[in-house]
Amino acid sequence: MKNAVGKPQTVLLLGGTSDIGLAIVKKYLERGPFRVILAARANSSRIDAAKDTMTAAGASEVDVLDFDATDYTSHPAVIDAAFAKGDVDVAIVAFGQLGDQEELWQNQAAAVEHAQTNFTGPVSVGVLLGNKMRDQGHGTIIALSSVAGTVVRRANFVYGSTKAGMDSFYRLLGEALRGTGVTVTVVRPGQVRTTMTEGLEEAPLTVNAEDVAEAAVRASDDRKPVVWVHPLFQPIIGVLSHVPQAIMRKLPF
Repeated sequence: MKNAVGKPQTVLLLGGTSDIGLAIVKKYLERGPFRVILAARANSSRIDAAKDTMTAAGASEVDVLDFDATDYTSHPAVIDAAFAKGDVDVAIVAFGQLGDQEELWQNQAAAVEHAQTNFTGPVSVGVLLGNKMRDQGHGTIIALSSVAGTVVRRANFVYGSTKAGMDSFYRLLGEALRGTGVTVTVVRPGQVRTTMTEGLEEAPLTVNAEDVAEAAVRASDDRKPVVWVHPLFQPIIGVLSHVPQAIMRKLPF
């Protein structure tokens, strides 16, 4: 359980090599050492670097679990293993993919894989995390969504639609868990400077992974259900949500 200053004893990162996820764990580690569990593919070329990053940031222990976002039958065992040594205070759902947006809507296999990774996988682990944390009577789930899921645009509608579903699921998971001691915070960044976006043209209001981490941890401390990482996005999306599609298709994005 978190102590008086909000330091957890155990944090689980699903998507254990995610730049944003690791930045969130590092932000918590500023409060003192604790056990970190990185859930990622065992053959990931980035997992050793992720372990080193956590150790350097002050983790008292770093465990690795083999986790495949689309191997749903394995998810119960993965989550059981994460809780096997005791309570998990914070679970961060940080896995997903961006993909080639023009290929995705024209390639059936690629679109299905994309939806499974970005939506079905998060739903699968979300149900399991909700049950475990409800049973232990406390916990925080931080789910990394995207501004792209709030008003889905032609430019990235496959990605945006998966994030829209994921966003809705976790927001309402938080509602379902009200009164149990478990809170859910949905984090909505726009473009973030990470390995996943490297080489892409930088969009307006782009932020760093550390900015997302600071916003996510502050919002979870305050038990907020949703946080917009750049505050300007909320009024912008509020306006765009009322713009007719005939006008939207003429906008330069």
